Amino acid sequence: MTEAPVIGVLALQGDVREHLTALAAADAAAREVRRPEELAEVDGLVIPGGESTTISKLAVLFGLMEPLRARVRDGMPVYGTCAGMIMLADKILDPRSGQETVGGIDMIVRRNAFGRQNESFEAAVDVRGVTGDPVEGVFIRAPWVESVGAAAEVLAEHDGHIVAVRQGNALATSFHPELTGDHRVHGLFVDMVRANRAAESL
Repeated sequence: MTEAPVIGVLALQGDVREHLTALAAADAAAREVRRPEELAEVDGLVIPGGESTTISKLAVLFGLMEPLRARVRDGMPVYGTCAGMIMLADKILDPRSGQETVGGIDMIVRRNAFGRQNESFEAAVDVRGVTGDPVEGVFIRAPWVESVGAAAEVLAEHDGHIVAVRQGNALATSFHPELTGDHRVHGLFVDMVRANRAAESL
């Protein structure tokens, strides 16, 4: 299993190109995913930042919501940043009307918790599982995690709030590592995909 894992980026809305670049830098074969048949071909998936309500509605419109839920339930590795974190939450504290999630992480998320667009900021974040210096976290209209269930592992906090969580093969961050040129968080996710693929080949 030495060939690069194939990792998709959900390309319905949001900062898709930046994730494709970061995944390629972390030695993955990255491709856009818009259709169920494209989802079926990947070893893992990134759900990017953007507008979580829009991503939710487009996922339903494109027939992707149920296939996404099924693959996440079946253990496909998935990584969500910002809006993607909201998409991976089992519960949103303040959902918009008609907003759905893929689920997969036993956590309650608050949308736009760190403030609006003009309150965006950067901060150094220590992320468990990422070696070396702290990660530079870019927070843009970022959510935070209000609480997690027993199965979810908190990987990072900022200012007393949970900003990175992992549960099994699902990873989520409030911040945008794809915008910094530091690809270590994507490298962590690529390693998760490789490990899962190796386990499935046994």
